[in-house]
Amino acid sequence: MSQPQQIERIENADALSGHRFKYYDFAMAAFVVILVCSNLIGAAKLVQLFEFNIGSWNVGMFGAGILFFPLSYVLGDVLTEVYGYARARRVVWAGFAAVLFMALMAWVVVSLPPAPGWNDQPAYEAVFGLTPRIVFASIIAFWAGELSNAFVMARMKLASGGKHLWQRTIGSTIVGQGVDSLIFYPVAFIGIWTTEQVLTVLATNYVLKVLWEAFLTPVTYRIVGALKRAEGVDVYDADTAFTPFSIKS
Repeated sequence: MSQPQQIERIENADALSGHRFKYYDFAMAAFVVILVCSNLIGAAKLVQLFEFNIGSWNVGMFGAGILFFPLSYVLGDVLTEVYGYARARRVVWAGFAAVLFMALMAWVVVSLPPAPGWNDQPAYEAVFGLTPRIVFASIIAFWAGELSNAFVMARMKLASGGKHLWQRTIGSTIVGQGVDSLIFYPVAFIGIWTTEQVLTVLATNYVLKVLWEAFLTPVTYRIVGALKRAEGVDVYDADTAFTPFSIKS
């Protein structure tokens, strides 16, 4: 039986510039797929599975994207914890470009004239007719939220010396999802939904996303542990330049 690979603590992420990782590209691909699906399928649909009111807040109403969008934050935590802030930032920029391309292609396809006899154009427009306002809100909120999440995760890892992973995953999600929600819902839906609906969905989704992240903490632990053992490194961002405006890894 082969011996388990030793995990090397890397204090300077730049020291890994020539390192060949085994699973980084798979993690990037999974992140981008989840992000595109969450923006294409679930962003604009309101769901109500039950009705339970706290004052004027109907806690049973939420956006459908809650089903899988938080998984991008779990992957963001994993990427930052295992590969460091710079590589997580690179993945965020890849997701940013993918969503832009998805939005452009959706606009082009919806705009093409339907063939005679094809009567599904209204339904197609309803599903894929993304408005520029929602696309703009989604992209900006995602970019700001994910980079805030990665920044807090990396900084907390340095402050804790790598201990208490659960505090980092939940703490970074509280900040990242807060930034995301405070940007996306007002920018996308004020004037389309009622103000009460916007605030209700914003608050409900925020709470659910944070709870979803906390629920998935054991899964995050297992993935982080497996990846660190597979890659043989544990990266700290002691000398990382935390500018968000870079794709350097």
